[in-house]
Amino acid sequence: MNRAEMEMSGPGVSRHRRTVKRRRWGRLRQQWNLLGLFEIDQQHEFYSLTCMMKEGLCAAVQNTIDNPLPDELSEDDYNLEVTQIHKDFRMETYAGPVFVSLRRSLGMKEKEYQQSLSSEGSYLQFISNSKSKADFFLTNDKQFFLKTQSKREVRFLLSNLRIYMEHLEKYPHSLLVKFLGVHRIKIAHQRMKYFIVMQSVFYPDDRITARYDIKGCEMSRWTDPAPEGSQIIVVLKDLNFEGQFIQLDQQCPWFLRQVEIDTAFLQTLNVLDYSLLLAHQPLHQDELSQSLSFATLIMRAKKSVNATSSPTHATSPTVPGVVAEEDSTPLSSELHSTQCHITEMHRGNDGTDIASLEEDKIEQPSMVGAESADLQIFQAQNRRLLPNFKNPLHVIDGPEQRYFIGIIDIFTVYGLKKRLEHLWKSLRHPRQTFSTVSPPAYCHRLCQWVQDHTK
Repeated sequence: MNRAEMEMSGPGVSRHRRTVKRRRWGRLRQQWNLLGLFEIDQQHEFYSLTCMMKEGLCAAVQNTIDNPLPDELSEDDYNLEVTQIHKDFRMETYAGPVFVSLRRSLGMKEKEYQQSLSSEGSYLQFISNSKSKADFFLTNDKQFFLKTQSKREVRFLLSNLRIYMEHLEKYPHSLLVKFLGVHRIKIAHQRMKYFIVMQSVFYPDDRITARYDIKGCEMSRWTDPAPEGSQIIVVLKDLNFEGQFIQLDQQCPWFLRQVEIDTAFLQTLNVLDYSLLLAHQPLHQDELSQSLSFATLIMRAKKSVNATSSPTHATSPTVPGVVAEEDSTPLSSELHSTQCHITEMHRGNDGTDIASLEEDKIEQPSMVGAESADLQIFQAQNRRLLPNFKNPLHVIDGPEQRYFIGIIDIFTVYGLKKRLEHLWKSLRHPRQTFSTVSPPAYCHRLCQWVQDHTK
């Protein structure tokens, strides 16, 4: 054995190996403490990129803070591209005023949004079992999700941004994931990266006990659960959920209807392969109490969504959670009380928002009976308005569980490639249900799954 071989096999090498193992174990323990998320520290391959993202996003949001939003969005706002030059990179922001408008309609303050995206704490990397080559990041407070996208996907979102905004305006409590920004970062001598910022559906995740990604099919829809006692995040799939139910009680008709509305919208976009994200956690004892007055629920509605600032600045503000007259049919069979619904929100003399009620003139119930009827109808329409909760638009409370629900990954268009994939899978797996089917079939199947698993 020569000297070089002796050095390579000597005690120094053994110590080095032990040190490497200790570091790896330390980082693994750190990851477990972060519920399975990787903290992007200085040794991480994405550290430099995420630092630039944070710097660029901070400047981009500051630009929107310094330039007030116009009273009405114009076509130019949807096509606007703003480039900001930094020392080692440049950041482009697409349709900035449109996303500012959407964030405002969700009750987000720009300073708080900026703070979350650019805080001193490191971003977290989420390792996904997704087949895409995208990179997934979470802000340090886990409130916002950042995902790299292809140029085609970004162009698809921007080309459909107006109808997406119109859908959210018409259905303020849509389950569709809320896109909050679209950006492109260009670093010298590297390929440019497109990425989007989204509201995290699973936020806050402190007490979530299980997470699922649902597509309504069977093939490749099982994931081995995490070992018992492990804190590593595993997103389960359709087959893992078999034998369970989303138990919503009074909210079941509303939820089923909203899933139908949102998937029908996605069908018009000719997309498939989107997922219904689902998580749940047990309610605390104080959260189980439903002794709320109708006035309290009105305040919930007011705080849940800023009704005076719709995504497209409509002159007549909408009330969050109200079921339109043509959409209220599924509820009528459940309610045997005086029909009473919220028709508009207007401002009182003191500047506060007041909900005016339009009552059927069949009979005039007592004040106690009226409030009880109003409360019952309001709860049936939408009982998930949680003003003190940090993520009210993706949260639904059932009798015993709190559910986090959102529809994500809406960029897969049913083009030639997917049609051929459908043909191939039909021949290869004739007796199994798989993800790649036509948009109408995908829409119907997911709605059927939700209907079969909700009560």
